[in-house]
Amino acid sequence: MIHLKSDRELEKMRQAGQIVGEVLARMREWAQPGVTTAELDARAEELIHSRNAIPSFKGYPPGSDNPFPATICASVNEELVHGVPGPRVLQEGDIISIDVGAIYEGYHGDAAVTLPVGEISAEAQRLLRVTKAALYEAIAKARPGNRSGDISAAMQDYVERHGYNVVREYTSHGIGRQMHEDPQIPNYGRPGYGVLLRKGMTVALEPMVLSGDYRVRVLDNHWTVVAADGKLTAHFEHTVVVRDGEAEILTQWAQDDRARTEQER
Repeated sequence: MIHLKSDRELEKMRQAGQIVGEVLARMREWAQPGVTTAELDARAEELIHSRNAIPSFKGYPPGSDNPFPATICASVNEELVHGVPGPRVLQEGDIISIDVGAIYEGYHGDAAVTLPVGEISAEAQRLLRVTKAALYEAIAKARPGNRSGDISAAMQDYVERHGYNVVREYTSHGIGRQMHEDPQIPNYGRPGYGVLLRKGMTVALEPMVLSGDYRVRVLDNHWTVVAADGKLTAHFEHTVVVRDGEAEILTQWAQDDRARTEQER
């Protein structure tokens, strides 16, 4: 059952979202050549705890034989999502997806950015621009009276018009007291189908984009999802609340990001 959030609940989610946004804003400074993904993870965990919050991802899902071992997902180049931080040293020209979640007083925020490490290729720059723009295309469809398929179709259409592919196995999702709630919102779909969107719904929208074929595989660590063809991937995400008119973004990492994204198209 989909739970519409009260004003009190939304305020908790705003706090969680602000913490997530702060972590991702700092990652723009921290993700530099020579830094390990484990170092990024440690800095993120320290910041989250300093804000009286708890990492959402660490130990997720509870009771699993293979719970996620870190605070952030750090996915480099061909790694699409769920990359496990470790000794890998970032190199000039890499791109890295940082996905982070935080729990504040029982409520979750969840967002992701894909960042350049130093100077990156024109190909990588374009992939990042298209993926981030696809996120805002999705957010624009998160309005009362639309359906989840309108969001899915917006992501898929924008990405495929630019020559890329969306993942099939992983989805955007509802969020609140649980990190993953109903509805599941695939990266592909048909307008006019799916769950009816209502004011007060909170969803984490996340286009996951592959520069080559859409097929993926999971590494032996049971978590890291990589492009099967080894080509570059990107991932952006915001937690939003459906409002009358434009959805409210709860996980801002830069106040002018939407306007800048429009200029970059």
